[in-house]
Amino acid sequence: MNYSVHESSYIDNDVTIGEGTKIWHFSHIQSYSNIGEKCVIGQNVNIACNVQIGNGVKIQNNVSVYEGVTLEDNVFCGPSVVFTNDLNPRSKYPKGSSKYVKTLVKEGASLGANSTIVCGITIGKNAMIAAGAVVTKDVPNYALMVGLPAKQKGWICECGTQLDSSLVCTNCNRKYSIKEEDLVEI
Repeated sequence: MNYSVHESSYIDNDVTIGEGTKIWHFSHIQSYSNIGEKCVIGQNVNIACNVQIGNGVKIQNNVSVYEGVTLEDNVFCGPSVVFTNDLNPRSKYPKGSSKYVKTLVKEGASLGANSTIVCGITIGKNAMIAAGAVVTKDVPNYALMVGLPAKQKGWICECGTQLDSSLVCTNCNRKYSIKEEDLVEI
């Protein structure tokens, strides 16, 4: 075992956990989920069945990653991020996992504390979702999203610095251009 799990956490059968991953207090990793290498799973995190988590992902305290959600490499989920997997849930009429609506969070995206990610969307590469934002539609690569519902308020560099109109990062000097309503590094 080349990963660490706090003694208060539960790991179900048929789970894959990558080397160097750390799982902290009171967390539950459910069957058939896959967690990559060098991830940090905070306190009181639930990873549901069949969830796919890439390498280098950090999931802060009190997050439930429900079935149908995929987190690519180096995604950051702030404290108490909320994911959903059913657009019209009814306790009396459960649908089962075959009807869950899928959500994809692409490489390097960051989801701020208490943000809500409504299912059925894709959050683009290196996008940044502000704390408390409610995301209801697809997010472009490198977009900065704020509010309820979340609206784009600019662009963000891969390093996390908000870009000005020059699209040159004042922190790391990366250069970008807008191509078909998406930001690309040049």
